Amino acid sequence: MIELKADSKSESAEIIYDEYGYTPTLPPDFEIGIPEKLRLSALIVIVVELCERFAYYGAAVMFTTYMQEKLGVQKDHSVSINQGFNFIGYAFTLLGGYLSDQYLGKYKTIVIFSTWYFLGTSLLTVSTISSLPQHTSFILFILSIYVFIGIGSSGLKSSITTFAAEQVRVGYKPTGKPGEYYDSKLTVQKCYRYFYWAINVGALFSMIVSPAVSTRTYVGAYGISAGFMALYLTLFVSSYKIFIHKNPSGSIFKKVYACFKYARQHKSPENENWLDASKGVVDQDWDDKFVEGLQRAIKASKVFLFYPFFYALYGNMSDNFINQGLQMKRPSWIQSSQLNAIHCLVVIVFIPVLDVFFFPVMARFNISMGPIKRILIGFIILVLTFIYVTVLQKFIYNTPPYYDFTGPDITVGSHNDISIWWQLPVYITISFAEIFASVTGIEYAFSQAPPELKSFLQALFLFTSGCGSILSMVLSLWSYDPAVMYSFAAQTVIMTIITVIFWLSFKKYDSQIRDQE
Repeated sequence: MIELKADSKSESAEIIYDEYGYTPTLPPDFEIGIPEKLRLSALIVIVVELCERFAYYGAAVMFTTYMQEKLGVQKDHSVSINQGFNFIGYAFTLLGGYLSDQYLGKYKTIVIFSTWYFLGTSLLTVSTISSLPQHTSFILFILSIYVFIGIGSSGLKSSITTFAAEQVRVGYKPTGKPGEYYDSKLTVQKCYRYFYWAINVGALFSMIVSPAVSTRTYVGAYGISAGFMALYLTLFVSSYKIFIHKNPSGSIFKKVYACFKYARQHKSPENENWLDASKGVVDQDWDDKFVEGLQRAIKASKVFLFYPFFYALYGNMSDNFINQGLQMKRPSWIQSSQLNAIHCLVVIVFIPVLDVFFFPVMARFNISMGPIKRILIGFIILVLTFIYVTVLQKFIYNTPPYYDFTGPDITVGSHNDISIWWQLPVYITISFAEIFASVTGIEYAFSQAPPELKSFLQALFLFTSGCGSILSMVLSLWSYDPAVMYSFAAQTVIMTIITVIFWLSFKKYDSQIRDQE
């Protein structure tokens, strides 16, 4: 450790820097914090995430059309199967987080689940061989997406997300300018924005390339996903020595349970928080910092309760929005599913714009953009998006020649005389909802968790997307025409109510987080 004297405007204070030039405590002359450049190890994690998302979305974007065109699955059933896949894609995040924090560590967890995932993409490719009987293809299809891809992608999600942020060294580091420091909290925010940026770069190119290849061969289209998972594994395993590794904490959940039990047994009306009873204890294996981390994690979990509703609406992009596009007139060179690429493009363009211009400008003018405010903005944008979606569906039903698609002459390719480009505002606005709500949720989960529970709390946040898929599966009962329009309207009303309750419940959290920092 290196000890230095730092001058403050009011006093002199001793600052201790580690071997990398960081101090864990706020320097007395601190005036402004800025994010640091990302380390190579963080960039590698971001690149492998790009590969995984290419593999995932490159396969998933074709599920709806593939099931209807090649496997003979009805539209509403294809929506249910797709939402079931989305649920499994998040259902095992808690298992992955538990194994990572308690036994395996993040690196081993990622390697194990990504290998299982790779086997799934390979089996999916085999299932599309045209010489196979349709019922055999269907069985292999369900097996590959539910048992292998779903579990594999779900199990590694929380670990890879947390592993990315752990490549950022913690603390404050002088930039060389008076009062200005590199702040690891801001660097983590930057890391997650570009992590999410990479997700959408992978998704964008997969949604352009894979559906285009599928017009000639589904074997080739799904084979591309398998190839990207092979690249993922190769790059990640070969970078082992570059990464920052943190060992699993061991019996962390036993420690959490003991802390909770002690607090319950020694609770006092004088304590502001019931867990305060576990502070100041010298004969247990936790300290006050751990208790404070648990308190933050519990608060964060309350915020996460609202996310299933957000993700239930967001999940319409993978099926109902595609089906809406199929009812509209489109050029021969584009498929309805490829409009998802617009969503990815908006995220790719505007995450750097927000990172370089919007958030720094807000900081310079001392305009707080805490996590709760950013999440609220995302929720509001989603409500506005669904108002537009509902109105657009009404216009589709009012347009000839098939109107509400309840006539006897409806075929798979039937569409009304209204341009698919009217869907563009849907994909643009929902992208901003994702940037503000979803990206912030990932960063919020990491920042509020104690070190021993970072993967698990991240898994808890990601699991809300799986819960959203369950809600979407229920809503899929009304994915047929013309009921889907009323489903859109109902979702709009529910999300509006949820947004109001969210703000009333957590509007004071941002100031509490600032005090905590």
